[in-house]
Amino acid sequence: MAAPIKKTIELFYDVISPYSWLAFEILGRYRQRWNIDLQYKPFFLGGIMQGADNKPPGLNPMKAVYMFDDLAMQRDYTGVPFSKSVPTSFFEQSSLTAQRFLTVVNDQHPDDLEEVSRQLWIRMWSKDKDISDPTSVLEAAQAAGMSEEVANKCMSKVKDQSTKEELKRITGIALESGAFGAPWILAHKDGEVKTFWGTDKIPLLAHVIGEKWEGPLKPSSKL
Repeated sequence: MAAPIKKTIELFYDVISPYSWLAFEILGRYRQRWNIDLQYKPFFLGGIMQGADNKPPGLNPMKAVYMFDDLAMQRDYTGVPFSKSVPTSFFEQSSLTAQRFLTVVNDQHPDDLEEVSRQLWIRMWSKDKDISDPTSVLEAAQAAGMSEEVANKCMSKVKDQSTKEELKRITGIALESGAFGAPWILAHKDGEVKTFWGTDKIPLLAHVIGEKWEGPLKPSSKL
């Protein structure tokens, strides 16, 4: 008997989004348990917000208070190590350099994409470091196991027109599918595509693709 065809799950994310980190880790834990092909798609949340005429929740004072209280609870529930304090530079950072860097990594060194992404989240959301600084991005890459030489070569391509266009292309795919925030998830099953926004929709995603939701599962040793 032939093995069941894997269902493709595309996770569009930006490392400035803490909820993208939650989806990234939780879906990663289910990658072997569910019959899925999980594809990581770094996009630019700033472009999504502009294209969808939306605003980040952190810019609304009441939503910001709720978000950071929620992240504290999520830390205990999921094991994703958010800092116990609000990142001091959260409202001043841009993720454009980081997302372009991830675009290059995905093209040149795709096997490193997962861990470099994780280290960028850890850098911002656990260690309160500024990920808009190229030096900080390089430090995250090396923490992920990339050599200094390879990381620098990737950084040298961040301002290339081809890199800019590829990030725009991926962001455009998400926008065309209806994205208005992050994480944005596309689930492909039986020739149909379903869209999901937010980590709290992962149990519904499981239902739609015919898999079992068993909670956030235990964190990997990498966290």
